Amino acid sequence: MIRILVASKNPVKIEAVKDGLKPLLNDEFEITGVSVPSGVSDQPMSETETLKGASNRVMKLINLHSGYDYYVGLEGGVEDTTTGLMAFAWMVISDGQRIGKARTASFFLPPKVAELVHGGMELGHADDVVFSKSNSKQQNGAVGLLTNDVITRKLLYLPAVQMAFIPFLNPELYL
Repeated sequence: MIRILVASKNPVKIEAVKDGLKPLLNDEFEITGVSVPSGVSDQPMSETETLKGASNRVMKLINLHSGYDYYVGLEGGVEDTTTGLMAFAWMVISDGQRIGKARTASFFLPPKVAELVHGGMELGHADDVVFSKSNSKQQNGAVGLLTNDVITRKLLYLPAVQMAFIPFLNPELYL
């Protein structure tokens, strides 16, 4: 049986990995989530910092927990652009030797949410304040709140998880 370790206990992240990898794996698999630090700020404020957070989580998993077939790190972040504050996430998957990476689609945050994030608040907390919600980051996330759940956080993550797995589906092309 394939064993997958996810660097999070957030049920949305675990479900995104499970549902994303299910159609790609020909074997039964078990998935476990554990919390590990990202080594970056609680709210990554750039593309580079967000990717580094996902990568750091995977490396910590590999160093702390042997015996898994795949290690997965997911990190959400934001970046200032000339047209506003953009949100996205990075996915990193490793088998201990090979690494796959992919990023989600991005979207712009409303000015009030952006203002709170610029003031030092994590995106999930800013969403809770603006939308009068509680713990939205472990539910539908900003994208779900903004699209009336047409695209939830899990749905946003799914294709990126699958694209990060491409090197494992085509190992001969990713030497």
